[in-house]
Amino acid sequence: MVRRLATALLVLPLVALLVLVSDTAQPPLVGPGPDAPTAAVAMGDSTMSGEGAGTYEPGTDGENGNWCHRSLKASIHRVKLPVPVDKVFNLACSGANAEQVGLTDQVRNTEGSQARQLGKIAREYRVTTVVVAVGANDDPRFADVLNTCLQAWFQRRTDCSKALTEDWRGRVERMVPKVQKALLDIRRVLREAGYTPRSYALVLQSYAAPVTPDLPFDLQNLAGCPLRTGDLRWVRDTAVGELSSALRRAASAAGARFLDLSKAGLKHEACSGGKNPDTEWFTRLTVDFEGLRDEARARHALQESFHPNARGHEQFARCLGEFLGTSARSASCVVNGEGTLSPVPDQD
Repeated sequence: MVRRLATALLVLPLVALLVLVSDTAQPPLVGPGPDAPTAAVAMGDSTMSGEGAGTYEPGTDGENGNWCHRSLKASIHRVKLPVPVDKVFNLACSGANAEQVGLTDQVRNTEGSQARQLGKIAREYRVTTVVVAVGANDDPRFADVLNTCLQAWFQRRTDCSKALTEDWRGRVERMVPKVQKALLDIRRVLREAGYTPRSYALVLQSYAAPVTPDLPFDLQNLAGCPLRTGDLRWVRDTAVGELSSALRRAASAAGARFLDLSKAGLKHEACSGGKNPDTEWFTRLTVDFEGLRDEARARHALQESFHPNARGHEQFARCLGEFLGTSARSASCVVNGEGTLSPVPDQD
């Protein structure tokens, strides 16, 4: 009797321990579950939405005030993911800043928080990949920089970069915590939807220089790229590189992977092809003359200028797809010997 009681006393804790282990050892459900359809999601601003690539999704080309300009030729629709997904979502919107990508009540182009939109998707689809491009529309105001440089060319005054250089680094630095917060907001909505950090890939990509000082003189005007040579050089050699370095830090702080595009457009910038624009991966000065006839569209008539075109998005997609197929935390897209983009892993 004593022996049986002793045995029971030993067995009962062991049974309790096994029950406890079996309950806690089960992996948490990832999003909607393993049988849900899979998805990849793009978030961010115009360089991710597909501004400049044309063929915009219905409802994003000015209809009812929505100028997100989401292109069916955007890189997210062309990337070859290591594991194909059932559906691709492009939430990126031209003009978006980091606040609009993250959790916010702010509305732009008739649309609200991209992170909240992601949260809804993540509960119906098993999101495997999130690619983000954002930051240029925050404190750096990169589009305004180009507009200022355009005005400098028109007015025949000194290079705009001389004035911009004084405050550029400060503006870039002020951007970093905003982008970091947007990335953490993305992580938050996915965590609340049941995802673990390792169950999906989160990539922040930077910006490619859209212009170059190495262009034919007869295109340094309204026929192509009306910017002063010093400004073209500053954008390519300084501004874009410093912006990319800051975004790298934001990605690292949020635990995201980073894809550096700062040198991705080398020798394929707007106007670099001279009489053969088919070699270029960026739009030249682009004017929507039809839009100028419509008061509501007139102020968007130059919106596509100096953005990646369909060829550029195809190349960015090629590099992104290869990068996602590696274990590298960061890499730089560079033109390889075949004239296409490939990721070169950064040395840690």
